[in-house]
Amino acid sequence: MEKTCVLVVDDEPIGRETLAENLSEEGYQVIEAESGEAAWRLIDAMPERFDAILLDRMMPDMDGIEILRRVKMRPDMMHVPVIMQTGMTADSDVLEGLRAGAYYYLTKPFSADTLLAIVAAATRDYRGHKELAEEVQRQSRTLSCLVQARFLFRTPDDARNLAALAANAAPEPGRVVLGLSELMLNAVEHGNLAIGYDEKTRLIEEGALHDQIAQRLATAELGARQAELAIERAGDELVFVIRDQGAGFDWRAYLEMSPDRAFDTHGRGIAMSRMISFDSLEYCGCGNEVKAAIKLPAA
Repeated sequence: MEKTCVLVVDDEPIGRETLAENLSEEGYQVIEAESGEAAWRLIDAMPERFDAILLDRMMPDMDGIEILRRVKMRPDMMHVPVIMQTGMTADSDVLEGLRAGAYYYLTKPFSADTLLAIVAAATRDYRGHKELAEEVQRQSRTLSCLVQARFLFRTPDDARNLAALAANAAPEPGRVVLGLSELMLNAVEHGNLAIGYDEKTRLIEEGALHDQIAQRLATAELGARQAELAIERAGDELVFVIRDQGAGFDWRAYLEMSPDRAFDTHGRGIAMSRMISFDSLEYCGCGNEVKAAIKLPAA
């Protein structure tokens, strides 16, 4: 299997070498760039090579924000995770990066364990997105004529497979599948299986999330719960409605990228869905139902 490749961009040699050493010891392939300009030349020459970019915010020739903006403007790179390492932790500085597309942050100084946890989270998310995109291609245009449908799902695998299928009802399946899978996984993990935010953080840190999901699915009460995906073409919109049987949650805090969660290993899915995948997204009632819609092109 090909190694996960991380581009490390830092103008300070000692810091760059330390990052590269920590990542290499963990099994990553590392490519180094000593400046923003050097990084951009590498990105421009081989955009398909990188699974994540670890980027220093402050550099003399081309800073991290400028590289980030260039990366996110490229259709072939827009989903590659950019991890911003910075000593600038004021909310306004973090928000600037979040709005430009840096959904993962490292605050200097940070430990090797923190570095590896964030890189693992970013590359895991990107790997999941690539797998979904490949599945969408395999099922290409299967549901392009769909008018109305209803599906039930129970497990994370159900959610991912169904998202790849359902995304083909949209004119741009690749855009929709990421958000749809995030919302459906939330319905399973946080809704039906009642895994809270802080609990998920701990389980990820311990490498125990997968086992905990399996344990809860095996219980009589939680394992019997099902989530629902309903799809309908309504006028000039394609509407996806996802419902779960959980107690709901305070969804308002998750609609926007928050500086408070920028340094966490998860918690970006709803905001990313709203920004990237759908034209509108709204939760209903206690939060166990979400309606996401895209505008359809004129016939």
